[in-house]
Amino acid sequence: MQAMVSKNGSAATIKLSGRFDFNTHREFRSAYEPLVSEPTVQSVVVDFSGVEYLDSSALGMLLMLRDKLGGAGKEVALSGVLGNVKQVLDIANFGKLFNIS
Repeated sequence: MQAMVSKNGSAATIKLSGRFDFNTHREFRSAYEPLVSEPTVQSVVVDFSGVEYLDSSALGMLLMLRDKLGGAGKEVALSGVLGNVKQVLDIANFGKLFNIS
């Protein structure tokens, strides 16, 4: 998986591509950790349009992201969720925890 971070004003986007699984936890954490303490960033969108697979460890990483950003008073949303990725997030009821588009 690759994680590309871009910022636009007070919003940041983490664009993911490839497989989002346990083997990518370091790269994902490295992408979002600087955003937690960045004072200008108020919201983070995780763009899943390039993700073809995610597993239960990816769900755990998303929950950790939500907790860290929420603790810093920042919002998090998921976008570009399609196909199998959408199905996994729906089964896990992530629509109740995240704004998903």
